Amino acid sequence: MCLGIPGPIVEIVDGFADQLALVDFEGAQRKINIGMLEETPAVGDWIIIHMGFALELIDEAKAEEAI
Repeated sequence: MCLGIPGPIVEIVDGFADQLALVDFEGAQRKINIGMLEETPAVGDWIIIHMGFALELIDEAKAEEAI
């Protein structure tokens, strides 16, 4: 099992074939590659991140549980 950190998408970053998103980690924002997701996420969606890549879309309740 890998360590995954949940975070909400703040912005989809222009360029990079729309595969980068700005994600908030309790006040710290990082650019995350969302290209591995099956569905295209939107601003406000929660994702699980591992080593700079989004692995899964999750709902806010599941994210809060993980935090």
